[in-house]
Amino acid sequence: MNLLIRSDSSSTIGLGHIMRDIVFAAQQSEDIVMFACQNLSGNIIDHIPYPVHILSSNDPDELIDLIREYKIDMVVFDHYGIDVAFEKKVKDACRVTILSFDDTYVAHDCDILLNHNVSADPTRYKGLVPPHCVLRCGAEYTLIRDEFKTEKQIQREKIYDLFIAMGGSDPTNATMKILPTLSDDMRVCVVTTSANIHVNELKAFVKTKKNMTLEIDSTRIAQLLHQSCLAIITPSVMVHEVLFMEIPFIAVQSAANQEDMFVYLEKEGYTVLKEWNAGAIARFYNA
Repeated sequence: MNLLIRSDSSSTIGLGHIMRDIVFAAQQSEDIVMFACQNLSGNIIDHIPYPVHILSSNDPDELIDLIREYKIDMVVFDHYGIDVAFEKKVKDACRVTILSFDDTYVAHDCDILLNHNVSADPTRYKGLVPPHCVLRCGAEYTLIRDEFKTEKQIQREKIYDLFIAMGGSDPTNATMKILPTLSDDMRVCVVTTSANIHVNELKAFVKTKKNMTLEIDSTRIAQLLHQSCLAIITPSVMVHEVLFMEIPFIAVQSAANQEDMFVYLEKEGYTVLKEWNAGAIARFYNA
């Protein structure tokens, strides 16, 4: 089967969509996979280990031409900028099977809907998808990178008190709201990517702190997390990896699309914050 994944990454969109799409693509070992992406500022197209077609726009007609050219059988949409009308236009024009990623409970014209969040509730899609749509929701479908599965089997010494990952692009500069509040006695590992427009500010700050390490575009995120006592993250796809590694964490919301995960984690008794509060760390260590 010829499978096309339509997704984007940038300094403002973030990198999470592409990262999980790569994991999804790896599971489709019997298919011919290609990506279609816009060349947006701060993208990670170079990190995609599959052929990538560069789109000049998010126009459905351009995508339809691509689907026809490569005789695509299934299109995977993982994009907040693609709505039900876009999906319907593609479906009507090409008659392809459509799989839509979703974590915000909006309408889709798709054959398969994938919400791989542990918080996913299939009952909330009633009336939002066609009657024939197959729902794949919840922990059973959670996408975990192989590096985490391998790392979990290794014994590691804890060399960091804190692991901080506020998104690969961190558009709200959430990391810099946290770092100045931390004690110099804490060993801190900060991870980000070159797509972060605030990366130079981070470099300058960490350079003045002997207790902090900054990892940019790291290929050993699983190891760094494993070597940490406590993680500070956003209530996003990173939660799945932290839960899988069984690392205690504090989740700080930094975007509206994290609300569903925030509510789920709060209900389950995890520490979640709407705004950063350094006192949360003290509560963890004094528990």
